[in-house]
Amino acid sequence: MNPITPHGLHHVTAVATDPQRNIDFYTTVLGLRLVKQTVNFDRPELYHLYYGDEAGLPSTLLTFFPWPEAPDGKQGTGLATATAFSIPPESLGWWQQHLAGLKVDADAPVRRTDEEVIAFRDPDGLVIELVAAEGDSRSGWDGAAGIPAEHAVRGLHAITVTEAELEPTAELLGGMLGMTLGDESGGRARFTMSGDNPGTLVDVAAGAGEKGLQAGGTVHHVAFRAPDRETQAEWREQLIESGAEVTEILDRQYFTSIYFREPGGVLLEIATDQPGFTVDEPLLELGRKLKLPPWLEPNREQIENTLPSIELPS
Repeated sequence: MNPITPHGLHHVTAVATDPQRNIDFYTTVLGLRLVKQTVNFDRPELYHLYYGDEAGLPSTLLTFFPWPEAPDGKQGTGLATATAFSIPPESLGWWQQHLAGLKVDADAPVRRTDEEVIAFRDPDGLVIELVAAEGDSRSGWDGAAGIPAEHAVRGLHAITVTEAELEPTAELLGGMLGMTLGDESGGRARFTMSGDNPGTLVDVAAGAGEKGLQAGGTVHHVAFRAPDRETQAEWREQLIESGAEVTEILDRQYFTSIYFREPGGVLLEIATDQPGFTVDEPLLELGRKLKLPPWLEPNREQIENTLPSIELPS
């Protein structure tokens, strides 16, 4: 069997409330592309909105379940508590001015593991970070919000999980999932996935605060990349043999997925890179129409009548 070695972050999925406010923020403020407008396959009365680069490639994706009736969540242990995107190092000042111009309350830049970081919250309270990262050659998405190509968000950089104890989570990341422990400072431990690609970092902050509450404005799960379904199936067997409770392989239309929880309680996913978002609509039309998987298509009229109406960016 292949050792379990995810080669990067695939996506991060969070809980929002108002879908229109969510679309406006992530397309206008961050300049991400809405690459898929679909529904939560397990709860089709809710949208599932995907944002990323032009094609919605793995390692660029932030997705949301907008749930209008969701109560406010609470950051704390047992949750992924910050989602970091990469920006060019020379763009830090531009982003400070951009956020201020849109009246987004952002913290002053701080230095963390030799990187400058700006942190702010989206309208639901989700913590977003912009990291001035060297050597990220991804082009990002420059087709929205008037954000120049040279300043555009490049993709996911890192995810932070907050734990009551470091060791159990560190054993899973560094042992079963084959990540490498790097910098340890400021109460954080940084793990790197295999390969030299961007979007391969997991930061673990341990021993901090009360237990988190997963609801509006919090991360639902974090997904890592598997190259194909065959590898994913092998990794699933190894996780089961290690004692993890792992779901069956689930068809998510744009990738297949397995889910399990790490010892601190964070829900993790391993998702395949393929088939991608152009499987049901062409590249130039991504995100423009509500797309449903074949098994939900017979219920389209009922689903469309249940979902709140939204306006898409031009």
